[in-house]
Amino acid sequence: MVNIFDINTVLFTVWGYQMSYIEFFGTIFNLWCVWLTAKNKILCWPVGIVGVVFYMFLFYQIQLYSDLVEQVYFLVTSFYGWFLWLNLSKAKGEKDKDKRLKISRNTLKTNLVYGAIIIFGTLGMGYFMGNIHTYMPKFFSEPASYPYLDAFTTVLSFAAMILLAKKRVESWYLWILVDIIGVGLYYVKGVKFIAAEYFIFLIMATKGLISWQRQFKNYKEYPLQSRVSDSIVSQSVSRRTRH
Repeated sequence: MVNIFDINTVLFTVWGYQMSYIEFFGTIFNLWCVWLTAKNKILCWPVGIVGVVFYMFLFYQIQLYSDLVEQVYFLVTSFYGWFLWLNLSKAKGEKDKDKRLKISRNTLKTNLVYGAIIIFGTLGMGYFMGNIHTYMPKFFSEPASYPYLDAFTTVLSFAAMILLAKKRVESWYLWILVDIIGVGLYYVKGVKFIAAEYFIFLIMATKGLISWQRQFKNYKEYPLQSRVSDSIVSQSVSRRTRH
């Protein structure tokens, strides 16, 4: 039986590049997930979960430990986002129509809080990952490469995932920054297929930002319908604490 979760199990070779099952299918599912998210489709969450599982195995086998931690986080928040969209996006009648989770924006205060979390989270995680080979040499025999830059993209992704689950426009700005850095970082690390994937992510994230901004503008034209939704999302933000 073929072990599709083994990075050494090759699916095909193109231009001398050996494509494993795990890299190929992980990339396909993640691209599909981003496309569905940009279209505001709830199917993005289960599709993304499959892609995350593939990448968890991939990053562990190539010793990209910060990215492994990020995938574990994505797995947890994907189930949360799926639950949130499923329960707040259903309309069971005219009375419940206004309870749909709508696209919205952060307040300035919220953006400042996220900014502080990203800065301090990057410093803390970068320091830890930069020394993880001394803390746990049995599991991490080699030192992390680009620990602070890798930590920065990881923390950015953490914040973006939470904002995405809450349908905040600002999530796309963070994803765009993650994708720009990811293209260069993964290219330097030698995983050029994933670098190409992140370039596609960048294009899709840009389109997602434009699409969500357009939808948010449309919501503003119907303030009475948006009022209840904004209240529900605000309550969700206050109840949800991370980091």
